[in-house]
Amino acid sequence: MMPVPRIRRLSQLLAAALLVHQGAAADDNAAAVLISIEIIGVAPLPGQGIERALLPYPIQAASDSVIRKAGGDNLSEFMARHLAGVNVNEVSGSPFQNDLTYRGFRASPVLGSAQGISVYLDGVRVNEPFGDVVNWDMIPEAAIGSLLLVPGSNPLYGLNTLGGALALETRSGKSHPGLDAELSIASGGRRRADLAYGLRGNDGWHSFVGATVFDDAGWRDHSAGQMANALIKVGHGRGATQWSATLTGGRSRLLGNGLLPDSLYQSSRRAAYTFPDQTRNRLLQGTLRATHQVDAASEIAATIYARDSRRDTVNGDIGEDYDDYVEACEDGFDADGRAAEPSSCGLTQAQGAALHPGVLNTTATRQDSQGLAANYSVRRGAHRIDAGLTFDQSDVRYAQFEQPAAITPWREVIGDDEEGSEPSSSVTGSSRAAGIYLADTWTWSATTHVTASARLNRARVSNTLTNERGPQPHESFTYTRFNPSLGVTHALGSGVTLFASAGQGNRVPTVIELGCADPENPCRLPVGLQADPYLKQVVARTFEAGMRGTLDRGAYSVSLYRTANRDDILFLSSGPSRQGYFSNFKRTRHQGIDLTVTRSAGVLDLRGSYSYLDAAYDAAGELFTGARNVQVARGTRLAGLPRHTAKLGLDWQAAPGLELGADLLAVSSLVTQGNEDGLVADAEEGEAEQRGDWRVPGYALVSLRASVRHGPRWQIYARITNLFDRRHETFGAIAPDLFPAGRQLKPHDGPVEAAHARFVAPGAGRTFIAGARYSF
Repeated sequence: MMPVPRIRRLSQLLAAALLVHQGAAADDNAAAVLISIEIIGVAPLPGQGIERALLPYPIQAASDSVIRKAGGDNLSEFMARHLAGVNVNEVSGSPFQNDLTYRGFRASPVLGSAQGISVYLDGVRVNEPFGDVVNWDMIPEAAIGSLLLVPGSNPLYGLNTLGGALALETRSGKSHPGLDAELSIASGGRRRADLAYGLRGNDGWHSFVGATVFDDAGWRDHSAGQMANALIKVGHGRGATQWSATLTGGRSRLLGNGLLPDSLYQSSRRAAYTFPDQTRNRLLQGTLRATHQVDAASEIAATIYARDSRRDTVNGDIGEDYDDYVEACEDGFDADGRAAEPSSCGLTQAQGAALHPGVLNTTATRQDSQGLAANYSVRRGAHRIDAGLTFDQSDVRYAQFEQPAAITPWREVIGDDEEGSEPSSSVTGSSRAAGIYLADTWTWSATTHVTASARLNRARVSNTLTNERGPQPHESFTYTRFNPSLGVTHALGSGVTLFASAGQGNRVPTVIELGCADPENPCRLPVGLQADPYLKQVVARTFEAGMRGTLDRGAYSVSLYRTANRDDILFLSSGPSRQGYFSNFKRTRHQGIDLTVTRSAGVLDLRGSYSYLDAAYDAAGELFTGARNVQVARGTRLAGLPRHTAKLGLDWQAAPGLELGADLLAVSSLVTQGNEDGLVADAEEGEAEQRGDWRVPGYALVSLRASVRHGPRWQIYARITNLFDRRHETFGAIAPDLFPAGRQLKPHDGPVEAAHARFVAPGAGRTFIAGARYSF
């Protein structure tokens, strides 16, 4: 738990900061500058909503105009630069494969990450059933009308809401009629086009189309990527009944380079350790939503959806017999960069055929999901009630193949066509989840409001695995959890409101986690599956309290929170080998403080936020990180999460039609995965421990932007991110470095055993972006 003196010092510091900023101008968050959202939904489904001031927790919200004005490369970058408590780890190196964290909980496309944020698009949960991952490239950003970030273990947002929920709503022809077209180019060969067009008829009909096309040569070597997605919506609304039908589709081919060892990173931050590392995503989703106003005080809403997604990956990795190959073959490679002939290594043809320095892992994942949800909201006297139910089902088919491969001197992994690909594991699985919920906001008095809610979740996860031992017995597990929450707000007057809340959420294991949970048989991600032990569901409890208020031309929000996870599901692995297993860890905790403040002063708009995060293990245990075993104690920090994050922004209306802006993002150091205990390698018997501080250092980045309006329809803009081209890293992990300084280990270089090294995720350097937008 955060020491009391530290909390007291932070509280005093924040109180002083608030007094200094008496003229601050903001709503509850640093991102939603210049917007005011009066009514907020209490769940992902449509409903009558509630006044924002009555919510017993600090939400963060932004409209499409605010997102567009901020000028981020994509949605995850916008959130990382403008929302309090949000950070990004550029683990893969691709801009649409960012590992996003909020208060230390993840919404990530990386399989094996400890997911803890539920993400919704128009009321449909888009965390994929195979691993709860979030494919940011399949979210139609050109069609996004608003976002809402809800903190804590809010039971109304269903499964996986451990640390928060992100609810995205798309535009419609009714809400956003007209054309909005944008084209941008950036250094590194990046190009992007966005198109949104809405049509609103006089007879209640409306339609909308939004599309994004993205092409990137990649700022790192071998990191080119392409993506396209689109959303089409048709609806009708007259009188008491409204409905809309939406079709969303996307396709992408993204290359992610992963982490670099320090020895290679120092010579080139653009390098790739091994490649290829390619992910292809495809999505098709249909959604039908309807609302009916029963009377002036009540409303019924319903949503049904069908979702089909596909994911195919190709990963070039170091083979398990790499060390044997290096020891046996002094030359290693021929003049063409292929593996040397066995005869040159002193091996027979049969012996040489059995040794391959690399392996190509390919996977194919098919996921079909359907679901429905219904919500009834009513106002009766002093009560505002929401009641609803949800049902989601998913079927998953997964297969992994391995192909022996050679590694070229430039570390490209090339498959041996003569050997071909061999299936290594597969799984067919399903999940069924149902939930019912009830929420009531009670006006106790003119200044005090009490909100109580509860949700009952029941889920069943089944799978049938096939591995090198053949088909395994069918497994099926059922999980049930009742999650309550309670909150209160009290208005003190003079625009000041106190709030406090407590809530509980849960997450059930996914098919992949149940299929890779045996420490005696570690898996290679995307995964090598076997029938494995039962995993418990994760239960998170959040307690939060704070204060928000409005001042002359401004407002502020300050919040202290603590979330405790019981039986957290962690993939205990790191490094390029990707070996590990899923396991329950007894307890982890995330606690801290978020402060947001902004100011509007004539032609100047300022915003700022500060977040303190203490994310740590709350019990003693042992982590297997692929490279080494890490003994953690209560209070040991979680890797990859900064303690301090500060964000500042300034917008200046320099002249009519001319706007200039600047942003500062400052992040403190990160603990490197595998170095949580301060050691860099496991001590051999009789040897001293090898200690070392291998933390990833903190950094501060400055970005500039400018936009010029030409008439009412044209806008031209330019941005520079990382203005001073600051070399920085966003994640670190310890792993054996088999290519010191990018070179293959060879016997005449000395001992062939690879030494442990720190691998880092390089942050992008200085980037220039220019574009034009046309709207009417």
